[in-house]
Amino acid sequence: MEKMIAVGIIWGATNAIMRRGALLWDEALKASSSKQPHPPSTNLARKIAFSLRNWLKLLSIWQYSIPFLVNLSASATFFSILSDAPLSLAVPVTNATTFASTAVFATLLGEQTNLPRTFFGTALIIIGICLCINS
Repeated sequence: MEKMIAVGIIWGATNAIMRRGALLWDEALKASSSKQPHPPSTNLARKIAFSLRNWLKLLSIWQYSIPFLVNLSASATFFSILSDAPLSLAVPVTNATTFASTAVFATLLGEQTNLPRTFFGTALIIIGICLCINS
């Protein structure tokens, strides 16, 4: 059970942090879009190369790539958990924890949120997790 909750917390934290990295990537793309033309609509190879270049640019931003690697590690742990835990418990607990953790970490990172709704929703999630565990 503790591993499920830990994976959910890691996923939620890295989701919020990766969002910041993705925003940096978006700013970099906007800055470079005036320098690079968009891919022509007829050449598939150029579209693929353009998309690959953008994806590599995203991975080059450490504020995205490091949390992404941590997130992938948590995913590997989750698959390991699935071999020992019932699916009907592991998925709801981990996903609910992820949702709550994302809300909390986004708030801690300064994202504009409706705090009363965030805390109310998080409390409902915690109650739901407790119901899953005790049933």
